[in-house]
Amino acid sequence: MKNLIALLLCLTLAFQAQAQENFGKKINEKSAIEASQLPAKMGDKESMNTKVTGTVESVCQAKGCWMKVKMDNGETMRVTFKDYGFFVPKDIAGKTVVVEGLAQKKTTPVSELRHYAEDAGKSKAEIAAITDSKNELAFVADGVIVK
Repeated sequence: MKNLIALLLCLTLAFQAQAQENFGKKINEKSAIEASQLPAKMGDKESMNTKVTGTVESVCQAKGCWMKVKMDNGETMRVTFKDYGFFVPKDIAGKTVVVEGLAQKKTTPVSELRHYAEDAGKSKAEIAAITDSKNELAFVADGVIVK
């Protein structure tokens, strides 16, 4: 009997360790490309619908209303959520995610960059030091899986 209880406990823990949380539209992992492959996949396109997987670098600490996913060049890709319709947990930095939605090349204005810095808990001096807009890869997710 003790062996059966131990086995059930192990199976339960193994299942929980592999559990995934879905946010927004329910999506799956099929056909997801690595975040590092996205720039090459986009080529000259300004935007494209796709599914990407990567590691979370940071999350908005105000509400979980955006996250940054690591790219292979030391940069990050900011992921926001369609129509501000859902949020992700604030403690998922370091976890792997799958996001599905619209990838786009955009210029982020100073005001928006400062807003993101404030959400991330940056100091007033760090926020004031943001004086230039930034050309970057951004992603508007319809759905997110947190592994």
